[in-house]
Amino acid sequence: MTIAIAERHSLSLRLKTETSAQHERMHNLMEGGQPFASRENYVRYVVAQYFFQRDIEHLFANPQVQAAVPDFDVRGRQEASRADLDDLGATLPQDDFIASAGVTMPEALGWVYVSEGSTLGAAFLLKEAQARLDLSPDFGARNLAAYPEGRAAVWRRFVAALDGEAITPEEHDAVVAGAHAAYNRFGALLQHYFQIS
Repeated sequence: MTIAIAERHSLSLRLKTETSAQHERMHNLMEGGQPFASRENYVRYVVAQYFFQRDIEHLFANPQVQAAVPDFDVRGRQEASRADLDDLGATLPQDDFIASAGVTMPEALGWVYVSEGSTLGAAFLLKEAQARLDLSPDFGARNLAAYPEGRAAVWRRFVAALDGEAITPEEHDAVVAGAHAAYNRFGALLQHYFQIS
């Protein structure tokens, strides 16, 4: 009985395990792009972040996604990224493409998983932005800032929702596929704006 329950509620663990190579790829792309080598490089990262977060926030227009994601209204960093670009005097490129336009539940949860997971890693990125570029959560690095109540608490609520009974085992494959698609999208944005392969 205990094993059956553990297997039923293992979506977050499955996501972590099955996207580990994608996660490592993002680290490698960030290292290749060197976003904290200069403010110019950092702007390239923020532009990629803006477009990815626009994809994420597009998903929150779906009432099913709203119902499945705790605190959906505080998630997403599109406007924070836009404000950072304004702080840095950067012009946002014109691009009307929204990669998540055709994404529905439960795949949408995989996209949100990638975005929310990145908020945990952003704690390290924020320290780099502060130390190397003299940016802060109030100027230039809003997109890296923690939630008002902290990163961990908001992350735990999302993971609890993923592992709850509302997401059936039959839907797990679709959520994992959504996470892979989101990683691919953000990876493509980083490659494009950092101009790396």
